Amino acid sequence: MAVKYKAFTLPVILGLVVWLASPLRPAGISLVAWHLLALFLATIVACITQPLPLAGVAILGLTVLLVLRIAPIETAIQAFANTTVWLIAMAYMISRGFSKTGLGQRWALWFVKLFGKKTLGLAYAIEGIDLVTAPATPSNTARAGGIIYPIIKSLSETFGSTPKQHTERDIGAYLIFTEFHANTVTSAMFMTAMAPNLIALGLAASFGIKISWFGWFLAALVPGIICLATVPYLVYRLYPPKIKETPDARDWAQRELTKMGPMTLQEKLMMGIFGLALVLWIFSGMLGLDATVVAFIAVALLLLTGVLTAQDVLHETGAWNVVVWFSILIFMANQLNQLGFIPWLSRAISSQLKGLNWLTVLLVLVIVYFYSHYLFASQAAHVTAMYSALLGVALAAGVPHLLAALLLTFTSAIYASTTHYANGPASVFFGSGYVPQNDWWRLNFILGLYYLVIWVGVGLGWMKLIGIW
Repeated sequence: MAVKYKAFTLPVILGLVVWLASPLRPAGISLVAWHLLALFLATIVACITQPLPLAGVAILGLTVLLVLRIAPIETAIQAFANTTVWLIAMAYMISRGFSKTGLGQRWALWFVKLFGKKTLGLAYAIEGIDLVTAPATPSNTARAGGIIYPIIKSLSETFGSTPKQHTERDIGAYLIFTEFHANTVTSAMFMTAMAPNLIALGLAASFGIKISWFGWFLAALVPGIICLATVPYLVYRLYPPKIKETPDARDWAQRELTKMGPMTLQEKLMMGIFGLALVLWIFSGMLGLDATVVAFIAVALLLLTGVLTAQDVLHETGAWNVVVWFSILIFMANQLNQLGFIPWLSRAISSQLKGLNWLTVLLVLVIVYFYSHYLFASQAAHVTAMYSALLGVALAAGVPHLLAALLLTFTSAIYASTTHYANGPASVFFGSGYVPQNDWWRLNFILGLYYLVIWVGVGLGWMKLIGIW
């Protein structure tokens, strides 16, 4: 990717304006904290304008931080010891095993074969594919574009439903839009289903809040199941396909499975190791195993069994990209917390909300967080920019710590149901040309309201029942 020098304009101007405004900074914020804020904001905006890929932007930000002596290199280099970062990287390796062995594609075809008689059943089958692959796919974009979109595209073409033929509403548009929302829901259900979840996990840890893999899953279980059970039907009513019956889908899936042949040893090993990882993640608290250690165990087994090679690991650029940019951004965010800026901001906002009970404050924060995503083209950038500040406000208002951290992380997933540029999966599915922009925004607005009711309304009740607050 060539350097887009014009894209540096906005982040550089913003950084300089904030930096030069240091004499006007509020009392209680140190000069170092203010300068770090200027650099952090410039880096976040650069992550949005992307003059370079995220890793390149982060390296530039870290270099400026070191040259200006905002932090010593001995402190900055510790950013790469963040366990959450390595959990993401190892999960990317596990995901590579799914694509390399073909197990992900086989699972997809099995679901289509079992449930593909009607269009609605086909939508639930595709949703099921996303559900079973989500725990081991920390890139929801890779899950959407690499595993599921090719299946939907092939199915749609089988039924003659393509944008080029102006027949997208026959079946393709419905399947595309339903899967986008299935991806949104599964991204909220599993800690390891998308990278922004793990960013939020790391930021919550800086406040002393620890969230286990199973604790996350249990908290998200009921809202997630309700959404998975209802959203395909809701979309079916709001955006109905013209083709209601799909008897050819099963035959197509069987033909594709026949081409693949019987399950290979590599696929069986991949399935077994993935199953072991899930069990260890679920019982990690009882076993005293960190989630990152479990991910390392899984990758080590994939290497020992030959499912992955050392070259596969080295060439998994998505993982190493995350290690670089995520480590640096988390370091900057944590430094803002340690230098007192985040606590100051939290107190300042909390003072404006004084007199409101903590539940009202939490609801206001969730709504602000959700609808502010119209301003962002990246879930990761949005989480990094706002999560810590909002969590700090929630804690200062007396919101139970674990409840605040979890509800804000769930919001970080469901606010993908806003725009056609909301996240990577949105760009994959909207870019396919099946759903026009006005339909995308209109339907997402309706479903976004539905998600807020389920994840906040039902979610609060469920988390109360299981003792989170």
